[in-house]
Amino acid sequence: MSAVTSVPVVNRLIGGLPRKERSRVLERCEPVDLVLGNILCEPDQPFQYVYFPTTGFISLVTTVGTHQPLEMGLIGCEGMLGVTLVLGVNAAPLCGVVQGAGSALRMTAQELKGELRGCPQLLRTLNRYLYVWTAQLAQTAACTHFHETGPRLARWLLMTHDRANADHFHLTHQFLADMLGVQRSAVTIAAGVLQQRKLISYTRGEISVLSREGLEAASCECYDAVIDDYAQIFP
Repeated sequence: MSAVTSVPVVNRLIGGLPRKERSRVLERCEPVDLVLGNILCEPDQPFQYVYFPTTGFISLVTTVGTHQPLEMGLIGCEGMLGVTLVLGVNAAPLCGVVQGAGSALRMTAQELKGELRGCPQLLRTLNRYLYVWTAQLAQTAACTHFHETGPRLARWLLMTHDRANADHFHLTHQFLADMLGVQRSAVTIAAGVLQQRKLISYTRGEISVLSREGLEAASCECYDAVIDDYAQIFP
């Protein structure tokens, strides 16, 4: 495994570690590309690697029967894929798929287990992140059940904007419908309303955020709830 101690750390979990532990963790990581559409883990299958995104982001999705995958959470530079390994369970609970191309630091699952024994601050950090991750899943489940498509779409665009490192990204209506668990027509209507209000521009799957403040006002309270949870645990 090649060391990446010379690579600037922009993953918040690793960057927040004390220098000695941060260097130790980085020595066991390798930089990899996050390629759009790549599946990084499958439900009930053992983790081969864990990923600490630095740019780009990973979507956590679940499926029920023949329905399209439903998104339960997003992981960007604030988190990691594979945090449930701290529980001593190697099976992935959800499918992890790259939804925003970028880069990540990757470590084998076996190496992470060793670092959890040798780096007490890493273990504490990942335990705290596991709480935030679980709270995000619960908030998403409640949001999916109780809130209308428009506010949920605004929330999802905000979460994507937070992790995309750009005001512009590619998302088709069908993809958004699948992620939100609604009909494509519902997304078309909701996106049209946001565009009429000049909060976004949308052409052939290309979305530009025109008013971050407006999107926050249009979103349901679930967006702020998740942000607040993270800020309280990682001030």
